[in-house]
Amino acid sequence: MFRRILFRLVLPVILGLLAGVLALAYAVPNEPAMSTALVSLFSPGLKIAELTVPAKHESLASTFGTFLRVAIAVNGAFYFVLFAAVGYLLDALRTCRKGPPAS
Repeated sequence: MFRRILFRLVLPVILGLLAGVLALAYAVPNEPAMSTALVSLFSPGLKIAELTVPAKHESLASTFGTFLRVAIAVNGAFYFVLFAAVGYLLDALRTCRKGPPAS
């Protein structure tokens, strides 16, 4: 039971946030050299943050902080879904190989 929760929830959350931050860190400096579709494919949070964070008349730190929060949250959710789907498929494969429980 604990192993199933670990593979379906805890591990995808940790890996999703880590992959989301790394994808954002790679996408930000390399965005001008890559196509928009490629950037949106592996770092959707960057493009969503660009669209949703308006140009406010606040401090640069406040605007940049909001931008980072939105980008990391979207990337984390995106990669969580990917890793959770992989964990679910691996768990289903593992239970399929074992077969039905013997009585």
